[in-house]
Parts: sequence; C-alpha cells; structure tokens
Amino acid sequence: MHHLWKRTLLMTGATLLSSGIAYAQTPDLSDPPEIEGGTVGDHGSVTLRMGLGLAESSPQYISSQYFADILDQRSEGRISVNIFPNSQLGDDVQMMEMLQTGTLDMTYPSSSPATGYVEELAVFDLPFLLPTREAAIKAMRSDAAQEMLDAFDGSGLKALAFSENGFRQLSNSAREVASPEDVAGLDVRGLSIRTMENPVHLAIWEALGANPTPMAFGELFSAMEQGVVDGQENPWSTILTSNFYEVQDYGSETRHVYTPFIKMISQRTWDRLDPEYQELVQEAALQAADYEIQLSSEYDDWARDQLEERGMQITRLNDEQIAAFQEAVQPVYEEWAPRIGEDLVAEFQEIAESTMTE
Repeated sequence: MHHLWKRTLLMTGATLLSSGIAYAQTPDLSDPPEIEGGTVGDHGSVTLRMGLGLAESSPQYISSQYFADILDQRSEGRISVNIFPNSQLGDDVQMMEMLQTGTLDMTYPSSSPATGYVEELAVFDLPFLLPTREAAIKAMRSDAAQEMLDAFDGSGLKALAFSENGFRQLSNSAREVASPEDVAGLDVRGLSIRTMENPVHLAIWEALGANPTPMAFGELFSAMEQGVVDGQENPWSTILTSNFYEVQDYGSETRHVYTPFIKMISQRTWDRLDPEYQELVQEAALQAADYEIQLSSEYDDWARDQLEERGMQITRLNDEQIAAFQEAVQPVYEEWAPRIGEDLVAEFQEIAESTMTE
C-alpha cells in the first residue's frame, strides 16, 4: 500500500510542471518503513475521517497516509482512513471540537492550540527551550510528555502520539529581520505577526515589540496577501508547502520555538472500537509519528533552500544574534514558567542539556 503517498507526490509535482514551474516539490524522502505485525481479527468495518491542517505534500499528510496503510494492511481492509488536508474541515481548534462532539474521528493539531485542554503542553511553547531536534525528540518521548498525553482523559479527546511540527521560523513581507529591533521596527511600527491562538506565543511576540495577531491557519495566506498581517512564523516545510513565499519576501532562521504535532482520536470513536482495533490504532499512530519525524528532518533544510530558490531572502542568524533574541524574550519565562510548572520547565531544560553532552 506504500504507493499511496508516492502517488500524491507525483500528482503534486505534475501540477507544478503543468503550470510551467520547474521547482522540485519534495526532497528525496525516505520510503515508509515496512509494515510489520500480524493481522487483527474481524471486528467489523470501520471508516475513520481524519482532518489535517497542512497540504498533501507535507510530512504531516504523507505520514498520515502511512498510518492509513498500516491500518488497512493489518486489518485486511476492514479499517480505512479518509484524510482531509488543507484545513478543509476547519482549523486545529475547530477540528478538536469536532472530535469532542463525535462529528470527526481524528485530527493532528499542533500542541499550541491544545493547551486549552492540557495547560502543561505550553512548556513546548517556551522560546528557545529545546535548541536541537535531538532534545525535542527526547522531550517528546519522556515520561513527562506521556503524562501530558494521558491528561487529555476526560476531555473527549484521546491523544495517541507526539510527532514533529518543527522549529518555527519568522517570515514577513516588510523587511529583513536579524535582531529584535528589526521586529519592533525601530522608529516605525512593529511587525504585525500572525500567531496561533496561544497566550505564550502572544507573549513572545509582544516581548519582541511586534503586534501579534491570533488567526486560524486556513485564513493566513489571504491575510498576508491582503496586507492584514505582515508575517507569520512556522517551520520551513509549512512555509514552503503552503506557498507562503508567494506573499512573503523575507525569512529569518530564528528557531525560536519547537512545536510538536499530536495525533488525536475522538474519545467517542475510540470507545466504539474493539480493544484489538484500539491496540492497532495506537501502534500505527506511534509508528507513523516516528516516520513523520524522519520526514520532517529530511524536509527542513531542503525546504529553506527551496524557499530561497523561489526568491525569499533568508537571513541565517548567528549565535550572537540568537542570544539577542533569547535575552529579549526572558520576560516570557518569568511570566509563564510558574504557571506551567517550574519543575516541568526544569525537567525539559535538563533533557536539553543532557543531549548537548551525549
């Protein structure tokens, strides 16, 4: 069943070529791992509807197809997954609400809008807390992270696995940004930056002197095109696959926050599944999460280089420049570390430090 994801990439590339665009749409991505494990018993046919925020060429979508392949193969076709990308069914907040009411079976939101259900997730939103992918993966696989997934119990949502959204980078249409002063604008207005609906993200950009504007992801492209906001912050892969380079001239490699995705299923849907199907869905979610992290790591630098080929001017910040941003956002820690939990923040800091010495 691995042909599904390959077909999606070929179709996407064909669309670009037919439009006269010669850019490569995807890097040389790793094939999905072979599907292992025996088939489960016959507990009836199930069709799961999964809503995603990102495009068909994104690691989020490709790994979700792998998730669907696992379920299909190991259930001998009795469990199928229909995937709806590009925020077709709503933004992250709306789709999580749909899971609660049972009108949608699965979604794959960023952790940031999910802090309304589990406040401890906001630890991932603290700026510059996880400096490397190794640190982020170790944090996502920690006991503390599992406790956050378990804390969704009783919310109407069942959280299955963390995976990678990625390091968030700044883009804008107004000017090059190499310092906090560039964000604040010196003698002109601060940049208006779209953020997720998350108070820690608002605090970050307020500390940098910007005008943060919470907005649903599905509304973002048109808002930038119309000049409602100057810019936004997302991983390079999201900026590329969402075609933001068409309305954003400048990018800055700030890596200011590492954001996970969380694969979720409606508790109502989960409770209707036979226990053997539940176990299979959980296993498939973890396997697909590992594959998504691998795809994201392969995509990241390639996506940045592709954005430059498409005309975006990208500023790679050096250590001294990053330190200036870190100093500027210290008030965010002073405000939010006590609310999130000093012990949890310290644990994540220790995880990050441990990966630097390994």
